[in-house]
Amino acid sequence: MTAQVRKGYAKGRARRSEILDQAMTLFGEAGYRGTSLRLIAQRCGISHPGLLHHFPTKESLLLAVLEHRDAVDEVWLYAGDPRGVERLRRLADLTELNATRRGIVELFTLLAAEATSPEHPAHAYFVRRYRTSVADALRAYEEAAAAGYLRPEIDPALAARQLIALMDGLQVQWLLSDGATDMAQAVRAHIACQLTLNFAASTAC
Repeated sequence: MTAQVRKGYAKGRARRSEILDQAMTLFGEAGYRGTSLRLIAQRCGISHPGLLHHFPTKESLLLAVLEHRDAVDEVWLYAGDPRGVERLRRLADLTELNATRRGIVELFTLLAAEATSPEHPAHAYFVRRYRTSVADALRAYEEAAAAGYLRPEIDPALAARQLIALMDGLQVQWLLSDGATDMAQAVRAHIACQLTLNFAASTAC
């Protein structure tokens, strides 16, 4: 591969990353329906055909944005390799972060419901994502149990599924209450009732 070809690939990757960043921002601000490909192209300083070169449909861009958001969140979630209770605390903090990006939460919630159909283009993405999310929560609960911080009557496997269900269910309530529902407080209170130590000074079972 020549230096010129490598430079072209690097430029293409940088352009794709910029499109995803701008699309994620615009979807978060105006929602999926309120954001057009032309607007995203304009924000990136490229032509509409130029954007279609990277993402031929709005749907393909949407799936890429969801995966990109996961990648960005994972950098923050995994920073410092948190384990056990600290890992659960990061998951609770994630709900607080989501409260700052209504458009993305709305988009995720809508697609998660639609993607229960095996024919939906995002079906495989959500199957994989939920499997990974539950497994991640299970590992955190198991580590908390091994450290002696999980109440003996709490089953880590069941707790993991309950936590992910709670987080997603709260997003629906938060959207319908126009942001009045405190997602982070509810998640922290739920986790606090499962632990043998004070999860947060402001949280009590």
